[in-house]
Amino acid sequence: MAVYVYSITSEDHPTRLEGVHGVGDPPATLRTVTAGGLCAVVSDMPDDLRARRRDVLAHQEVQERLMADGSVLPLRFGMTTDDDGAVRTVLENRAAEYRERLRALDGTTEYNLKCSWEEEALLRRILLESDEARELNTAIRAGSGTPEMSLALGELVSQEAGARQDALAQGIVEALHPYVRDESRATPGGEDFLSVSFLVPTDKEEMFLATGISLANQLGEDCELRLRGPLPPYSFV
Repeated sequence: MAVYVYSITSEDHPTRLEGVHGVGDPPATLRTVTAGGLCAVVSDMPDDLRARRRDVLAHQEVQERLMADGSVLPLRFGMTTDDDGAVRTVLENRAAEYRERLRALDGTTEYNLKCSWEEEALLRRILLESDEARELNTAIRAGSGTPEMSLALGELVSQEAGARQDALAQGIVEALHPYVRDESRATPGGEDFLSVSFLVPTDKEEMFLATGISLANQLGEDCELRLRGPLPPYSFV
């Protein structure tokens, strides 16, 4: 029977899974598969699995329970394979790699940071600081502009906005860098100009969070910093 795989840990990692259930309806029973000094937490694969809230939360609860007792390689929702034998084969073939990743994640947790800049506030900043943009905007608003000037202003504002967002993103990451072990950037979506995950050692977590609050206060209401965590270290598996 196909199996659903939740996490990989070391073979001696506590697996206190009492009261925790797997995905599916009714919830699947969790079990472990061991090989190569490693342990995978799995269950039977339910029929018609989709990312329902119930199942996503069940998947997450397994990660959180295991993380309470040490480092874990959390697999993303929906990871499946043929059977327990296939799980053992993967554990054996990639044992050295997985053990190295577990060591790298030991004593850490993940935080995700997304940042956006309110569009009107950013435009005001550009018009205040760029003489060229301000002159073009003044001429257009006075009715003496040309279609070419409107196009030039649009291109200039786009370039200036990108440059300012890139500089701010770099500054934010650099300010947090002393308190992280690793980082993983993703392509920002929507109005965000920064999406980055940080691997934060437990002994630096307090300073990391304090620095995040300080950055948010310095940037004010025009910029929104959204920090989520602690999370399973999905971005660093």
